[in-house]
Amino acid sequence: MATALNDLTWFGEDVCLADVDTALARLRAQAAAEAASMRTSVMTHLAWVPAAWVGPARAALEGMAELHPSRTILLFPEPDAADNRIDAQAEVQRWQVPDTDRGLVTEVVELTLRGALAGAPASIVEPLLISDLPVFLRWRGEPPWGAPELEQLVGVTDRLIVDSTEWDDVPDAYQQLAELFSRCAASDIAWARTSRWRSHLATLWPGIADVRTVRVRGTAAQAWLLCGWLRSRLGRDEIALEHDPAERLEAVALDGESVPLPPGDPPAPSDVLSDELERFTPDPVYETAVRAASAPRAEA
Repeated sequence: MATALNDLTWFGEDVCLADVDTALARLRAQAAAEAASMRTSVMTHLAWVPAAWVGPARAALEGMAELHPSRTILLFPEPDAADNRIDAQAEVQRWQVPDTDRGLVTEVVELTLRGALAGAPASIVEPLLISDLPVFLRWRGEPPWGAPELEQLVGVTDRLIVDSTEWDDVPDAYQQLAELFSRCAASDIAWARTSRWRSHLATLWPGIADVRTVRVRGTAAQAWLLCGWLRSRLGRDEIALEHDPAERLEAVALDGESVPLPPGDPPAPSDVLSDELERFTPDPVYETAVRAASAPRAEA
């Protein structure tokens, strides 16, 4: 694992994008002068972070730089601000590669979009995207379906990463998400957190072929996605869901019979996000599960 060195930081108020680009170039040059370092970005990682999600977003990003060297751009929208301006912070992070005299350099840019600028994020971030590298967009909270900021950012994104556990309107919101599948690949952290259970339930085949009801103790998103997965894999949209609310996925029962716990421990939030940044193509199993979860259904 790489060892973190001192970070180099710049901050500016009411800036233009040229100021940010100049600051990044200066910080990279300073990092290279202080230690042998390589800029090794493999992607541009965007994150749309409303005020309520600032703390969790920063926590999830900690420890990821050495795993996914990238230019990370955090967008903090403040649409109700009294003025229209961009405040920015640019940071170059340096990581020492073990057993070498070389280091990695990654970049983190925080842009606070005040007033009307919060409604035009794509035109702001496009000059900061690294040419010929994939763009990942992490959207905190439920996206404002059809809103200009979502439509614009999806237009410059190769993969959209959401966590439908953060949404209030499941499973109905999955219909809106499914409309984006033709425009970009999609990942759902709530879906990733069902992985151990899906693998475990698959070992019960063919005994689960005729299941009528699935009972899930977990978040609403996890419950509906597991139910949608069973419906889509078994080809039976009539499978009903019983949901016991809990903060994490704790138990599953099929037709009243409890399923033993799967092996292993739930992954940390940063590990889940890290895994999603390894995926570059659509996940057809997830997409069919989403559509099945939001299909006309029977809820027990």
